Amino acid sequence: MKSITISTKNLRFFFLILIISITLYWLYGKFTSPWGAQKVGFISSESETFTRGDLIFSIYKGNDGVNDDIIYHFHGRNLDHTIWNDDTYFTSMIQSHWQKSKVKPPTVVLISYGPEWLLTSKNSKTESGLMDDFIANMPFIESKIGKPKNRILVGESMGGLNVLILGLSHPELFSRIASLCPGVYIDSPFSDFDKIMAAMKRTGADPKIAMGIYLMAKKYVLNDEEWNEISPIELIKKANKDYPELYLSCGIYDKFGNYEGTETLVDLANSRGIKTHWHPIYGGHCAIDIISLADFLIIK
Repeated sequence: MKSITISTKNLRFFFLILIISITLYWLYGKFTSPWGAQKVGFISSESETFTRGDLIFSIYKGNDGVNDDIIYHFHGRNLDHTIWNDDTYFTSMIQSHWQKSKVKPPTVVLISYGPEWLLTSKNSKTESGLMDDFIANMPFIESKIGKPKNRILVGESMGGLNVLILGLSHPELFSRIASLCPGVYIDSPFSDFDKIMAAMKRTGADPKIAMGIYLMAKKYVLNDEEWNEISPIELIKKANKDYPELYLSCGIYDKFGNYEGTETLVDLANSRGIKTHWHPIYGGHCAIDIISLADFLIIK
């Protein structure tokens, strides 16, 4: 058998080409990626943060005063309680609109139980019970602010699902619910695999993301019976015209596959006599109509 010998010169040449290739690839990525981010011009709200057990929340008040209402904001996955004053996020656009409109905004309480969580009553899962914990902590939260005239819920993505679960489970506590690009599906995470695959094809959901969402749901509920206790599609079937006013929006190209479920929820809400504002968006996940949302959050 003939042995293959690589000379020191050839080896050096090979490594030189490799280093040049890596450098060129890095430079290409550096110069073809965004160099910055579009920021929003607005005056940040004053904030104060509190912790109570697993709950962490920040209270935000506009610099020119606030009205008598409270917004409870439930953030999206992998975000946190600081997001309200982020000058690259939709929350700063809402504040900017309020400031330009010269309206006094509600006090905003941004709720967090960590980067990923789902509100459920206590069930057979160890991770369950966060909805019970939040309801039990509301008197403590409002002792820092004062009793509100109206309580308003707003949330995006994971938070959009959480505000629907909370508001439709305890409609007597809230006046309005704004749910943006919520994780609402017509199929259960306990459906047959073929049914889940068909749903991903039908909605255009990214398979990796969709499967991750189904797995997250199974962390907080054990079976279809427990899922139906928190599914907005099931909860809305018990609703009537006295339930909180709804604002729902979703992008048709939502990579989480949320459009179908959100539109179904809108139709069911209308059939139950709930005052519902539906804002379908020509865009992706969490594309938001800022002006209509900002106006919905101010009760006149």
